[in-house]
Amino acid sequence: MTQHFEHHLFFCTNRREPGHARGCCAEKGAEQLRDYAKKKLKEMNIPKSRVNMAGCLDRCELGPVLVIYPEGAWYRYDTAEDIDRILEEHVRDGKRVKDLWLEAGQKRLL
Repeated sequence: MTQHFEHHLFFCTNRREPGHARGCCAEKGAEQLRDYAKKKLKEMNIPKSRVNMAGCLDRCELGPVLVIYPEGAWYRYDTAEDIDRILEEHVRDGKRVKDLWLEAGQKRLL
């Protein structure tokens, strides 16, 4: 079976009320960095890849977060440089970005 997208990146851009105990990705810059990733991916001209926003991905304490399908690869990021690394190393080159990778079931940053 052929996938429509080879890489589909979903960025949590969920918003919660200020001061919420779990926080939210939007207050940590997720919307701006999603926009940056979309522009950067287009500049890189990687076919069959797409960036989208998502509602809550339920990993708020680790955020901001994104997940790449169909692999189900989870990453946290803070900066445009982190996004560059994820796009270059994971999406383009097929390698895991180990220091930004989130393990299944991980509840806090290591």
